[in-house]
Amino acid sequence: MSEPTLNQTVAGLIEQEALPKDYESTVEQTIMPLVDYVVALQARAQSPVVIGIHGAQGTGKSTLTLFLREILTRHRHCPAASFSLDDIYLTRAERQELSQRIHPLFITRGVPGTHDVALGQTVIDQLRLADAGSVTPIPSFDKSIDDRLPASQWPGHAGVASVILLEGWCLGARPEPEGALADPINALEAHEDPEGIWRRYVNDCLKGPYYRFFAQLDALVMLKAPSMESVLEWRTLQEHKLAAKLKNAPKEGGQSHSAQALHIMSDDEVQRFIMHYERVTRFCLTEMPERADVLIDVAEDHSLSLPHFKNK
Repeated sequence: MSEPTLNQTVAGLIEQEALPKDYESTVEQTIMPLVDYVVALQARAQSPVVIGIHGAQGTGKSTLTLFLREILTRHRHCPAASFSLDDIYLTRAERQELSQRIHPLFITRGVPGTHDVALGQTVIDQLRLADAGSVTPIPSFDKSIDDRLPASQWPGHAGVASVILLEGWCLGARPEPEGALADPINALEAHEDPEGIWRRYVNDCLKGPYYRFFAQLDALVMLKAPSMESVLEWRTLQEHKLAAKLKNAPKEGGQSHSAQALHIMSDDEVQRFIMHYERVTRFCLTEMPERADVLIDVAEDHSLSLPHFKNK
């Protein structure tokens, strides 16, 4: 059987991801120039490159990463591996310990401090050294049970990785100036972190292990949301889709699972959840566009602008 054409790959991914057919124009105008940029970057480096993809919740990071990985691998002779910061969240037990040792808000996954950065570094190091016979384990986190899957259930990347795609909502985030931490910016911070212990620890993580982890990026791509309000709307929609997916999934042993058991959030819970991310998200929206290597604006309707490439 012959290999699929680029158009066939794109059409298959659009169908797989239940995207509108006009996403083909997004691939042509936004994603393909980004593919060419990554290929050129890797050719100059002559070694594996790490491409960071940043974007607040709902901006389409996972979709962009999927298309990049498949097109690079299948049609540009540039095998690509990908994983998300979401894949390297601390386990629920580890977050429980952190919440008891530092601050109760750390039971909620997401903010800097709730990832196993050392695990992420191990994955990148292994992918850099991978050869044709390698199978590199890629961690996997199941949001429906709010815990990392056991290593025996992790998928594997087979072979070489010329490109390593790393995506995440706080990928490449910088710490705020200390003075900015004094006043709470939302009800969560005001009522549940009045002394600023939680937000200062988050900021300290961005100064230390996360800064070092992000420093190895060969390029940073930013999907820029139009506003914090859009992020809340999109994240709520994501939770609705997850709930519908689980509701329609095959039942195990004839038994169904309640949304509560699977940690599906109500709209009010999503609003509180997003407050955990608001401070870092707002700062990224303010300061990251000027330093991102590639900037892609995301409209209210989720459409993507043409990529703006910075001269390096």
